[in-house]
Amino acid sequence: MKWMILILGIASNASASVLIKLAMIPPRKFPTFSDPLESLRNWPFWLGLMLYGSAFLLYAAALARLPLNIVQPVLTAGAVATVTLLSVLLFKEPLHWARGAGIFLVIAGVALITARIG
Repeated sequence: MKWMILILGIASNASASVLIKLAMIPPRKFPTFSDPLESLRNWPFWLGLMLYGSAFLLYAAALARLPLNIVQPVLTAGAVATVTLLSVLLFKEPLHWARGAGIFLVIAGVALITARIG
């Protein structure tokens, strides 16, 4: 269950990032002084904000069950890898081989950090 909380935190964090990006793509915009009510109609922004809130709550719940030196690297690396994958799939952003290799190395590093050696 403790790992499921962490995985849900990663999913919530990554989904929030994708939604905030979507909220900033025209015709949506946020915020402007000329049309402040437009920001209220920007549902991806508000949903992303709520998901960031839930990601924080899930992070706190994971910290109650797992060590900080495990939760923080797993959450951060998981979010980076998930956001990168989603940005390539959903927004057609480029993925250079060096970035892919870097993400692989980060994930490998986190796997070593979380491994029970000895």
